[in-house]
Amino acid sequence: MENEAKYLTYKGKLVFGKQSMSHFNRMPKEYSENEACFVFVNRGKVSVRAPEAFLNLDVKSGVLAKCLNYFFETDRHQPENDLGIEVVAIVLYPSIMDQLLDFDISLAIHNVNYDIKQVVIDELLENYKQSISLLIDHPELADEKIIEAKIKEFILLMTKSQDIKDQGQFLSNLFSPVNISFKNTIQQNLYANLSVDEIAKLCHLSTSSFKRKFKDTYAESPQKYICRKKIEKAAQLLKVKGLRISDIAYDVGFESVATFNRNFSKRFGKSPSEYRLS
Repeated sequence: MENEAKYLTYKGKLVFGKQSMSHFNRMPKEYSENEACFVFVNRGKVSVRAPEAFLNLDVKSGVLAKCLNYFFETDRHQPENDLGIEVVAIVLYPSIMDQLLDFDISLAIHNVNYDIKQVVIDELLENYKQSISLLIDHPELADEKIIEAKIKEFILLMTKSQDIKDQGQFLSNLFSPVNISFKNTIQQNLYANLSVDEIAKLCHLSTSSFKRKFKDTYAESPQKYICRKKIEKAAQLLKVKGLRISDIAYDVGFESVATFNRNFSKRFGKSPSEYRLS
């Protein structure tokens, strides 16, 4: 299937979108301003790799996220000739919320962590998703008043589903500052086959700043530290009977068996199969 994206805008900003995608490995979501978003899965299964969380989503669950960088991923075993992935997204901006709902972030208590949260799609949210999907497919129906009403409806639905006292409280928690732990992000994504550039994005740092902070924290380069940890984890897994060497290689985050074998032999002086026999 071909990749296709459709959008609706409000006051020059993208507020609703639908994207259909064929099979992919990893796709970045980087924020350009202080927006938050909610993503429904309309078809297929997709995972979200955030700095300190990894969520598996399908049509029964969605994800609410603040303005943090994350990646969409699909299972490497997923057939490439399936029906692919389709997601529907709502994007929320503090400036638009201020105009439509007249709330003041500074007046509320930030007591709920909404950095990223998996949400069960109940009947109300499912019906809302269908209504948004209809508007995206038929933009001639979506005038400014309709879009305003659908944004307000979403905030009301989320406030009720998250059992928050009022809409201002929900929005204040949603737009409160993101607090990313550098060490937790590294450990959470140690075996994810991420490049240094990709891990830097999850940490919300430039690659050069990330490398400096990593060296200060772990006393070695990210490449050496991460490779060593992957090999050590693989050595533990090789002691487990029934696990195939190729599966171990991918599970600890190597992109190929050949790369895994080369790095393992360099570390232990023998191949993974020889190490297992010994």
